[in-house]
Amino acid sequence: MWRAVFALIIKELLAVLKDPKSRMVLVVPPLLQLIVFGYAATFDLNRVPIAVYDQDHSQASRDLIAQFLGSRIFEQVASLKSARQIDPLIDSRKVDLVLSIDRRFTRNLLTHRPAPVQLIVDGRDSNTALIILGYANSIITSFGMRWMRSHGEPPAPAVLDIRAQYNPTLSSQWFIVPGIIAVLTQVVTLMVVGLSVAREREAGTFDQLLVTPFTQGEILLGKGLPGLLIGTVEASIIILAAVLWFDVPLRGSLIALYFGVLLFVASVIGIGLMISSIAVTQQQALLGAFLFMVPSIILSGFATPIANMPMVIRKLTWLNPMRHILIVVRGVFLEGSTTSAFIPEYAAMAAIAAVSLFAAGWLFRRRVY
Repeated sequence: MWRAVFALIIKELLAVLKDPKSRMVLVVPPLLQLIVFGYAATFDLNRVPIAVYDQDHSQASRDLIAQFLGSRIFEQVASLKSARQIDPLIDSRKVDLVLSIDRRFTRNLLTHRPAPVQLIVDGRDSNTALIILGYANSIITSFGMRWMRSHGEPPAPAVLDIRAQYNPTLSSQWFIVPGIIAVLTQVVTLMVVGLSVAREREAGTFDQLLVTPFTQGEILLGKGLPGLLIGTVEASIIILAAVLWFDVPLRGSLIALYFGVLLFVASVIGIGLMISSIAVTQQQALLGAFLFMVPSIILSGFATPIANMPMVIRKLTWLNPMRHILIVVRGVFLEGSTTSAFIPEYAAMAAIAAVSLFAAGWLFRRRVY
């Protein structure tokens, strides 16, 4: 049996690797997507354009402005003389934030009263606005603490001591890049496996394959195992790029990571074979793959937290293998977790793989007969 399966695996690998278009799909798009996602998909803000409306014109107000501009997050693009200039700047999207310092700013500081500082932010993108306000609030808080120390005033009774566990620099690349391992591995594996049977149907060689001595199980193994090999190699390349190029720390066990990758690729292979068994043409298989990929990424926790989703959707995400591999990948990279920490995720991916492969075999038999 295995000798026949091995021959079919060699045939599948040659069919993929000998085709220049297939080789390009396996190498070029994943690398381009890794670079684009790694650098462009970020939650960090840099050089946010701001305008300053300083009505106080004092040493204290200049110190506060200097802290904003020295943070490398904000960049001053305008200095306002009147409050009437604020709305046109925000409406035209020339600035994302206006820092307005009241004329009583220094006087209130010296007399131990609240010193008004107004932050006017463009709220059309609510997520970006919240991030900008978070940065600005931390700068103003830091300024207040420095003012109290330099003027001999007692410190505040409660002071925040913030420490970011697992990601001390709060770099979004440390969160995004490990997730790309799952996304690109799924894309490549699904493309390779999902198009395999459809490609043979279009070429007219699928009927020839059915009259060979291969059993249906051997044909499924011969179609699936090349995808397992290609998906694992693809994941390994992206893992190396994450560690060596993006400097994301790999703190956990490689055994835990690769065991999760193998189960994830196996579950994606089952789904790909289901799509390939139903599709008659490569175009149908490609459409089916994309119909699965988009919801799987959205419902995986790659960009939006699953905890924020409705309860019904949260339960539905347990059927998504990408949800589980993201927990494994980020846990190994950032938390330094070992195999024992991922038993629920391993069990879920193994169950998805078993059910999808069984369904693929059933669909395959239905298409044959």
